[in-house]
Amino acid sequence: MADAQQVALGSFTPSVVLEVARTTGALDRAGLDVTEHAVTSSPAQFRSLIDGELDLGITSPDNVLGYRFDPDNPLGEVVDARIVAGVDRGLGLGVWAAPGTRTDDVGEVAAALRGVVVGVDVPTSGFALALFELLQRRGVGRGDYQVATLGSTPARLRALLDGDCTVTMLGAGNELLAAEAGCVPVAHVREELTPYVGAVLAVVGETHLATARRLAGVLAETATRIVSGELEAEAVAAAGSRLGLPPAPAAAYVAGLADPRDGLILDGSVDRAALATVVDLRRRWLPDSADTLSGALDDPGLVDSW
Repeated sequence: MADAQQVALGSFTPSVVLEVARTTGALDRAGLDVTEHAVTSSPAQFRSLIDGELDLGITSPDNVLGYRFDPDNPLGEVVDARIVAGVDRGLGLGVWAAPGTRTDDVGEVAAALRGVVVGVDVPTSGFALALFELLQRRGVGRGDYQVATLGSTPARLRALLDGDCTVTMLGAGNELLAAEAGCVPVAHVREELTPYVGAVLAVVGETHLATARRLAGVLAETATRIVSGELEAEAVAAAGSRLGLPPAPAAAYVAGLADPRDGLILDGSVDRAALATVVDLRRRWLPDSADTLSGALDDPGLVDSW
């Protein structure tokens, strides 16, 4: 559409739901022309949101918490970061290890992962905190391994396959590529940390809030149509083209979108209990910033729909 509103959206992994909304004309009907930009890390994403290089972001809710409440975040400033809508509950999010890692029991995990390099976006990001928690539950403490800052999920997958780390957190289809390459699952968020929010649509300030609400409606409608099966074929095609998944993993990815534990959030809502899981992980693993989160879940500006 020539008169469609131009929107710059930053994301870590290409959004299959957004691609289906584009190919089915849902974005056009909403008057939106969304360009998706790959971001290299959460600090880079929020720097671009603050500077106006990006209008909206699909990101971890933990990032919104960090940049809204914690002055010790990687950018060293707090801003009016807001969650406009929930997108998913994790999409297969879990801890993965390099091929050949022995994970048959907890003892083997602890022995295999002590002293290795663990790849994260940044050590203070939400997925990193969930990773630390899941490893801790397997007897691998925070001081038992080296932490490497490797950026976005696709970048961490490449690092895992290239041998630059032994363990990382993967999801949103990246875990299926890891499985295809022989990587080994260690733990899954859906089995141990639910309820959980994996990704949200976020803005900084009010300038793009109305646009974000329009896009949230499109994503929710498209997600519902995918999960109902109406747009299943389109979603499988999008998973192949945007995520690089072969046909069988692409179909498995789309089937997983309907999982009530870690699939898509069909109405865009943000469950307080799920967000509380993210807050609790931040308090546990970043105790110096715990006080900044006091009353966070009661902040009326944190989640647009509350």
